[in-house]
Amino acid sequence: MRAKFRNRKEERDELDERVIDIARVAKVVKGGRRFAFRVMVVVGDNQGQVGIGVGKARGVPDAIRKAAERARKDLGVIPLAGTTIPHPLLVKHGGAKVLLKPASPGTGVIAGGGVRAVVEAAGVRDILTKSLGSSNVLNVAYATIKGLRQMKLVGVEASNRGKDPEALKPFWERKRHDRS
Repeated sequence: MRAKFRNRKEERDELDERVIDIARVAKVVKGGRRFAFRVMVVVGDNQGQVGIGVGKARGVPDAIRKAAERARKDLGVIPLAGTTIPHPLLVKHGGAKVLLKPASPGTGVIAGGGVRAVVEAAGVRDILTKSLGSSNVLNVAYATIKGLRQMKLVGVEASNRGKDPEALKPFWERKRHDRS
């Protein structure tokens, strides 16, 4: 039993946990307002697994703990193509739209706010992004996660289309055919 607990603790230490947003929210009751905190946390292993969670509590530490637990339960695998994503994608969640584009090695993470936190926790090292529409941090983060989970592996998509996987890869990954 102890070994099982130790494995869980080690697993928890391996995960990259980032607080994206902390907001004070109010509930109006008979005697006035009750204040609480809403926290959004993204958890990832920096190797293709990422999850997102929202927690609400009267105190910030409790809200962070709840959000982190929900994010761990939400962990899902995303396909990566080396250090970037396999293909470009425009994703919408609520009023927020997020454009995700693969980038050549060495570009880095060109993203802001919620998109950066989600993408870095997922383990993507080279990506170009643009947040369009609403700037609501929660919706932008949800759109990013939604987009990452919609990604398709190049080999699988090539076989579905009946094409050579080499034709669908980004230009920097294609083999050079020297003209002789």
